[in-house]
Amino acid sequence: MPQLVDSDDTTPLLRDDASSDDSQDEDYKSRWRSIRVMYFTMFLSSVGFTIVITSLWPYLQKIDDSANATFLGWIVAAYSLGQMVASPIFGLWSNYRPRREPLVCSIFINLSANIYYAYAYLPKTNNKVHMLMSRAFVGFGAGNVAVVRSYVAGATSLKERTNAMANMSACQALGFILGPALQAGLSFVGEHGFTVKIIDLQLNMYTAPALLATFFGLINILLVVLVLREHRVDDHGRQIRAINYTSEDRVDINEETEETIDQVAVLTSNALFFIIMFIFAVFETIATPLSMDMFSWTRKEAVLYNGIIICGIGFESILVFLIVKMASQRFGDRPVLLVGLAIIFCGFFILLPWGNQYPKIQWADLKNTSMVSQMSEVTIASNSSLEPTGCPFEQTWCQYTPAINLAQYITSDVLIGVGYPACNVMSYTLYSKILGPKPQGVYMGWLTASGSGARTLGPVFVSQVYTLVGPRWAFSLICGMVLGAIVLLISVYHRFIAFSVRHGRTAD
Repeated sequence: MPQLVDSDDTTPLLRDDASSDDSQDEDYKSRWRSIRVMYFTMFLSSVGFTIVITSLWPYLQKIDDSANATFLGWIVAAYSLGQMVASPIFGLWSNYRPRREPLVCSIFINLSANIYYAYAYLPKTNNKVHMLMSRAFVGFGAGNVAVVRSYVAGATSLKERTNAMANMSACQALGFILGPALQAGLSFVGEHGFTVKIIDLQLNMYTAPALLATFFGLINILLVVLVLREHRVDDHGRQIRAINYTSEDRVDINEETEETIDQVAVLTSNALFFIIMFIFAVFETIATPLSMDMFSWTRKEAVLYNGIIICGIGFESILVFLIVKMASQRFGDRPVLLVGLAIIFCGFFILLPWGNQYPKIQWADLKNTSMVSQMSEVTIASNSSLEPTGCPFEQTWCQYTPAINLAQYITSDVLIGVGYPACNVMSYTLYSKILGPKPQGVYMGWLTASGSGARTLGPVFVSQVYTLVGPRWAFSLICGMVLGAIVLLISVYHRFIAFSVRHGRTAD
């Protein structure tokens, strides 16, 4: 059995740490080629989610005029619901069969669902239902992230784990950035585009991104089939022999891992991850309506400015992922997670309204517009550009809740852009270390399902609370949740240790 050298903790993104003659072993190089395929799969998973997200609403309106904003919410949630259902299934599959099988199957479902989405206009009725189903199947295919995470966890040593998880999260963040950018780049095709008659396909700015995601899926399948190999290493990076998935082999693999997993730490990790993903889902959902209410931005301005802010947060996240590597090496994984939660708390606490300035109410715009429209020389111009801005008068809290100023909003964005990625990486890293050398597919499936459930419930929660009682209550409740997460982490802090450390195989 070849002896492998642990990687340096300052591993750059997408490098395989081949820094010595010993590390040139073919198994070692094959292992890191396979891990890079997993990076690419994670990148494409996030691209598949965001590449159509900005065009969902206009595409829905175009193909089915009976659809409303409430149904749009279900379409957005369908992705996360599909992923929540699929993650444990693919995770269980990957525990008992080669990871290539669930990966190829899930990617094929994903690309088929994108084709379904591109043809959602074709049926004569219930087009919105077809659009809903297509997004649910796209999410179902994205359940393979549980397989991706379990593979990377099993193919890296304890020393390599934080770096690999940070690299994978950076690829995921890059996908979230490039997805909307690719959608914007394909907008030149236009709303009407052109028709490919032989396959009855309307190629336009709404269907082209889904078809591009399909092309990416084909490339991904080829990489999984041609490059991916089964690799598992122990906590020190030593290669475990190839797995043939027969009963005899499985006995050999598990014979050294009779010790039990700390189930309290596992459940706590899932709860913390749910809270972290819930909070970020709230942040994503509330950004546009909050900015329109507080800063009197138009719809176009809100989409543009928040798009720029989200893009900036994405690049900030990539930088944080790289810093997290050095911070975890110097201070440990648990302190980084704790500090990340504290930073998120500060980000939402800053958003609490205070002062004696109040948001602009929309009815003032309507009244002024009505007065101006009485002047015949500007009547046409006034009516052609009518879009009420400010806080809707139907939201009664607008009349007594102080306004959030732009400096608060930007500062909060920056802080959350630091805290969330740090918590995200540390959650995966600590969870994989707690689980130890046993196959992690099912456990990673539950972790992914926790995140998907949070992304489903978060938008529903914040939309209801924000609309009914305003940002003061909404952000106070979020601050309370983050404080609860900090208390929970501190209470089980001593249990958040690696499997091998817990059983006395290695020093902490």
